[in-house]
Amino acid sequence: MTTQGNVIGPDAAAPPIEIVPEFGSEVSVVMTVLNEERHLAEAVGAVLDQDFVGSIEVILALGPSSDGTDAVAAELARADSRVRTVANPTGRTPAGLNAALAVAQASIIVRVDGHCALPRDYISTAVETLIRTEADNVGGVMAAEGTTTFERAVAVAMTSMLGVGGAPFHVGGAEGEAPTVYLGVFRADALARVGGYDETFDRAQDWEMNHRIRATGGKIWFNPKMQVSYRPRPTMRALSRQYFQYGTWRREVMRRHPETVQARYLAPPLAVAGIVTGAAAGLAAQTGVAPRWFGVGWLAPVGYIAAVSLGGLAISRNAPLPVRARVPAVLAAMHMSWGTGFITSRSQRRPQG
Repeated sequence: MTTQGNVIGPDAAAPPIEIVPEFGSEVSVVMTVLNEERHLAEAVGAVLDQDFVGSIEVILALGPSSDGTDAVAAELARADSRVRTVANPTGRTPAGLNAALAVAQASIIVRVDGHCALPRDYISTAVETLIRTEADNVGGVMAAEGTTTFERAVAVAMTSMLGVGGAPFHVGGAEGEAPTVYLGVFRADALARVGGYDETFDRAQDWEMNHRIRATGGKIWFNPKMQVSYRPRPTMRALSRQYFQYGTWRREVMRRHPETVQARYLAPPLAVAGIVTGAAAGLAAQTGVAPRWFGVGWLAPVGYIAAVSLGGLAISRNAPLPVRARVPAVLAAMHMSWGTGFITSRSQRRPQG
């Protein structure tokens, strides 16, 4: 039998029916990767071992690594068809995330770093939280865990208010709305609404994009059950560089979004300014360049050293002695590097691409 007009006879082929997956049944995991030979297999393995009952795809945005990262990524993709790679020639995090987002298929996007390990229920908890709260992005705690003595000292500092302030994603807290969260599990349409990550940011791109999501009426939700193991920087030099960049880019966020200024962001630069000014005044008095009463300036650096030493010992009281001995220096490196980066920051605007 043939068809006439819009009437379909029993022998005619029915038009294909598009099956739209139920929201929450599929997730795309995006990960930027640069010099992660040491941790990449563990990070990807933790994603593939999730208890999530839906389908998972993993997209690795590969930067120009100088170690064996690309070989590790190629083997992971060969061993499991759920893993694929895209190029990230610049090696910059927001560019890599956008490259991965461009090929992601699911309605939920899970951001993961190449040096963190997800707990087995992370994605299922995140999807449940997204649906229950109707948020655009949900996330949890950046649970810093070190393996060496130095890394463990950094972990102590990074999970304390003395080290990083009171942000819930660092120190924990009650479930609820938040300005930002660690990494993030997003509704794909929320990312599309704000145009993805701003590629002019080297750091703080998560905070800046969460700000844009909230500015367009979206909701960011913190769930302390979503804890992600984070591997701290392994050396004092690497830690100082990291926090210098944090301070630099936090200043840039405040330039572009003045309404985001908070007192706690000003504490490190004020500490740096006070210590430098106090030390200069003390030296001037000591060398006779200035009146002797300028010597009171020494109270600033001496007071800071005393405070960070006592505070560091207090927050590490349950740690082994070698770790406790390093915490004050770690705290000082974090504070001074962040504050110096903030003070010396220049406008970071540049063309995208």
